[in-house]
Amino acid sequence: MLIDRIKKLAEEIHADVTTNRRHLHANPELSFEEYKTAAFVKAELDKLGIPYQEMANTGVVGILTGGKTSDKVIALRADMDALPITEANEVDYKSKNVGVMHACGHDVHTSSLLGTAKILSQIKDDFAGTVKFIFQPAEERLPGGANLMIKEGVLENPKPTAVMGQHVMPLIDAGKIGLRSGKYMASTDELYVTIKGKGGHGAQPQQNIDPVVIMAQIITALQTIISRSSDPRSPSVLSFGKVIANGATNVIPNEVYLEGTFRTLNEKWRAEAHLKMKKMAESIAEGMGGSCDFRIEHGYPFLINEEKLTARVKDAAIDYLGAENVLDLDIWMAAEDFAYFSQVSDACFYRLGTRNEEKGITSSVHTPTFDIDEKALGLSTGLMAYMAVKELGN
Repeated sequence: MLIDRIKKLAEEIHADVTTNRRHLHANPELSFEEYKTAAFVKAELDKLGIPYQEMANTGVVGILTGGKTSDKVIALRADMDALPITEANEVDYKSKNVGVMHACGHDVHTSSLLGTAKILSQIKDDFAGTVKFIFQPAEERLPGGANLMIKEGVLENPKPTAVMGQHVMPLIDAGKIGLRSGKYMASTDELYVTIKGKGGHGAQPQQNIDPVVIMAQIITALQTIISRSSDPRSPSVLSFGKVIANGATNVIPNEVYLEGTFRTLNEKWRAEAHLKMKKMAESIAEGMGGSCDFRIEHGYPFLINEEKLTARVKDAAIDYLGAENVLDLDIWMAAEDFAYFSQVSDACFYRLGTRNEEKGITSSVHTPTFDIDEKALGLSTGLMAYMAVKELGN
């Protein structure tokens, strides 16, 4: 059976996929700077005899056509960029680039998709249709590599009927996956706020316009937009993670600077919230004698997993892993630029378990101690290959 052959091939290439993952992990590159990573991907595709084209500067798109006749096309996607984090793990494959780390598992995604390409290239005579392998740059930075690649035609010539992608999940044990049908991940917007007042001596606040007090009022008031104005059936998150008030114990500064994020799963409410936040912040500042520049950088849309496709993906995963290893997930308020694919094509984005408590592999993504149980690489390649041939109708 084809599923048994795929499992055998996944086992045979596990060591090579692990080696590739460790190479990528040790040599991370930031968003829009993935030149060596792209070169590595192209070299691996050359070994497989898979033709490719370059896109979005550092993006790579490979194309493999099966030996049987079919016009059906699907796309498989992996992101390639790393994060500006200094790695704290003491492992042989620790990042060689100080201040840059694959702390979100994109090294796993890239090495896994290369492994999937290798499996499919070895069984291409047994399936019909075409597979696009999308190696995407800059998931971690606006405007997002997915957005750029779509604008440059990654979903055209030939046009896929479905796009599938996977992402590491340290909350799920290695050997399992998780997925959710319908709305799954949130949109994301970046907030940049400058509150201006009149600085002076901290002992004489009556002579000043204190932007720190204005800032405190604004942050507190903005949270009421989430708790009092949003539809509780559509989750929203508003968080400020950066506050700079560069005064001193006895110095009130002239201005305060904030950075934050707003996330939701409803585009109509998203637009309304933007207007409410801006108006509220500016009104509070003005009412207290200051001013406020409230800038919103529009980010990724929400991610939706098309229901029929996701049902087929789930069935394929159960075939491959067993029902006990396929989990149903809740909404995840993190964001992901795979959402752009889901807005213009049938798409399914699922989670690859990477956790192993016995080995102490439990750290979250975006932390300096993130790592994976490399057992996950034994199924990440074969599972995606099986999902691909099933979706192509083989």
